[in-house]
Amino acid sequence: MANLNHPADLKYSKSDEWVRINGDEVTVGITDYAQDQLGDIVYIELPWDGEQSVAAEGKFGDIESVKATSELVSPISGTVVKANEQLRDKPELVNDSPYEQGWMMVVKVSNVEELNHLMSAAQYLQYLEGR
Repeated sequence: MANLNHPADLKYSKSDEWVRINGDEVTVGITDYAQDQLGDIVYIELPWDGEQSVAAEGKFGDIESVKATSELVSPISGTVVKANEQLRDKPELVNDSPYEQGWMMVVKVSNVEELNHLMSAAQYLQYLEGR
């Protein structure tokens, strides 16, 4: 776990998603730890059409790797503005660049208070140590 990257400017959920805050919108993806645990990602199902509502701690998609299929859990409530279309054909971007090219969706936040329930990078690293 020492080689994994968890940028300090992001917030993290206990279900291993990250958010990058940009005004009233957030970009969402899975953490370096999560992609490392999953292994090689071969397929991702996201809310491709946008305008879909997501709820904090609710499922927003699926991610399939050579090891397993897992649910993707939204760290925040709101409306999907867009999904990362590149992941349709190149799901491996999540493995290669989980915080840059491998982002999953942008959400217009409906309840800003929910951001206070997410962890800082330091808190997330501490959380991972206890797993």
